[in-house]
Amino acid sequence: MATLLHRLGAFAARRRWAVIAGWLVILLGLGGGAAAFSGTFTNSFSIPGTEAQKALDQLAEKIPGAGGASGRIVFAVEDGTVAAQQAAIQDVVTEVGKLPGVVNITDPITTQAVSPDGKVALSSITFTGQITEIPETTQDSIAQIADDHRTGGLEIELGGGAVPQAPSIGSTEGIGVVIALVVLLITFGSVVAAGMTMLTALIGVGVGMAGILWVSGTVEMSSTAPILALMLGLAVGIDYALFIVSRHRAQLKAGLPGQESIARAVGTAGSAVVFAGLTVLIALAALSVVGIPFLTVMGLGAAATVAVAVLIAITLVPALLSLAGDRVLRKRDREAAAEIRARGEHVGAIDHTHRAGRWIRGVTKRPALVVVGVIALMGVIAIPTTKLHLALPDDGSKAPDSTARKAYDLISESFGPGFNGPLIVTVEAQPAELQADMTELAGRISALPAGPMVLPGAVSQDGTLGFLQVIPKTGPSDIATEDLVHDLRADTATWAAGAGATVAVTGQTAVAIDVSEKLADALPVYLILVVGLALILLLLVFRSIVVPVKAALGFLLSVGVSFGAVVAVYQWGWLSAIFGVDTPSPIISFLPIILIGVLFGLAMDYQVFMVSGMREAYAHGADPKTAVVGGFTAGAQVVVAAAIIMTSVFAGFILAPDAIIASIGFSLGIGVLADAFLVRMTLVPAVMTLLGKAAWYLPKWLGKVLPDVDIEGEKLLRKLEAERESAPEEQKV
Repeated sequence: MATLLHRLGAFAARRRWAVIAGWLVILLGLGGGAAAFSGTFTNSFSIPGTEAQKALDQLAEKIPGAGGASGRIVFAVEDGTVAAQQAAIQDVVTEVGKLPGVVNITDPITTQAVSPDGKVALSSITFTGQITEIPETTQDSIAQIADDHRTGGLEIELGGGAVPQAPSIGSTEGIGVVIALVVLLITFGSVVAAGMTMLTALIGVGVGMAGILWVSGTVEMSSTAPILALMLGLAVGIDYALFIVSRHRAQLKAGLPGQESIARAVGTAGSAVVFAGLTVLIALAALSVVGIPFLTVMGLGAAATVAVAVLIAITLVPALLSLAGDRVLRKRDREAAAEIRARGEHVGAIDHTHRAGRWIRGVTKRPALVVVGVIALMGVIAIPTTKLHLALPDDGSKAPDSTARKAYDLISESFGPGFNGPLIVTVEAQPAELQADMTELAGRISALPAGPMVLPGAVSQDGTLGFLQVIPKTGPSDIATEDLVHDLRADTATWAAGAGATVAVTGQTAVAIDVSEKLADALPVYLILVVGLALILLLLVFRSIVVPVKAALGFLLSVGVSFGAVVAVYQWGWLSAIFGVDTPSPIISFLPIILIGVLFGLAMDYQVFMVSGMREAYAHGADPKTAVVGGFTAGAQVVVAAAIIMTSVFAGFILAPDAIIASIGFSLGIGVLADAFLVRMTLVPAVMTLLGKAAWYLPKWLGKVLPDVDIEGEKLLRKLEAERESAPEEQKV
């Protein structure tokens, strides 16, 4: 692979204008397609085939409107009662009822959906189809109608499908990009090198995002999918370019001619970039294995953006490096490199004999103490993971000043939290028995220990299907509501078997609970898949039994730290003022599986770039401790810069208006920090020092079977050196 990439790098350097033009054409072409064919995104999540979803589909088929999306309009007054505002309320109900996509809207005064104190009234809206099918113009019109009638002391707030979907990102994400650019300037000391690295990352993100927007016109996609792709594409795009540019700069300083340096950088550092990118791609693509459609789309979209970042790094980056020439170096470094080439000295040998810093000296001096300390620290941070509560978001997790949150709070205070997420119990039976069965079932449900309220529903025209509305005492994401759903299913299943009826528990709250449980069930399988993949890939790269096991265990520690931190901040509300957490709430159900997939790929990046230097030094005869110090010192600067950049990009999403995006950005940022600084730069060298030669043990029989992937391009460099030595004297420099 290194030889192939060397040729690709040389081609991109020679034909730089063609490569640059090619990427610009791709960017403009995909951008035009995205502008013409992009679709809409949704904040709802469902999994076909779950009990709740099947029942909801059946309900929508037999009782039109009953299984569709719902919304809420809450009317409230501070002085007097809502009855005095009956004319205004009826105007709102009438106007909303005429909008496209609205099947039914209740008049709260007529249905007596008024709080005991008479100050709050609740109107329910039923839409055609699911929430993704509600016309945006209808949601905008509802918001405008509410604004027009907020007069005379009448407060009107909207919830559920009545609320237009807010953008998932805001203006704070640019902060991470600015910080990343500053880090690049400090690392390179060159505006050209830093600007070029950032430019290639932005082009890669533009290409990836344009492709995703184009596909969204034909594939239903959650609003989180393009944001995850943006987050990852930007982070890895900067990092992958950083690795290649850093290698090229080091070779230029050693006196290697520009064109050959570019080709070698792509052949060596580019090999590591391709491997690292493949690990991220495989981890993200493996999300399709769990059989959850919206997660599959999310993973494949992010994987496509990462693939673009890899292609950009091995084609566009060398083309721009060729265009920049020696300007990627500081002025003094350019002069020094020119002198080396002018003297005709042996060129291209990078100096890896850096002076060991205090950090690595301290780590290798007392490795046992370091190992115990790091594991203890990470274990303590991971403790909150044991209290992880997964759920899909509801309006109760929205910002306090949003209309959805105000509506949620008014309903909770005036009617009870359960009115924000009612359950639906469907009953299928013979027409002659349906009404009696529904009456008996309503009594059984009311007698449950949780004490839910049961309201009559409707019956299909053929008289074979009816439903009851069940109002829990707790909110949609409360654990007690989840327990109630399980109790309902257990109790009604026993009753239905004896009555000869079919009963199912559904509604948006039940759908959300089913989605969360399916995701939780898929998590262990996915974790085993990812860890197993890590062991195989690292076995190939490092040709060692111990290194892959150690890397996988370190990855699990990083995951534990990330989970623990996100639970403490977003679920418990610790340091909420610092991180802008308005309302502590359960963790979004798909965050753990997304976090594992993404963090696995990034952790393997740092593992490869850090430990490959140690392996190279050990293979050249250095004793184990010296190899650890040498490999660490050679790669530390680039890994530190990459980790800070990636963390900065993720941290830029913490202040996003969407709590889902904020929690993903936070968990990934913490995970990268923990993995890069605690695991790869502290725990790994300490363990490698303790193990000594045993760290590199590989049975002979296994060594014969495993292919030599040559991730560092060592064979390529030996070949190039041999060609240089055999070349005529005037061609050696």
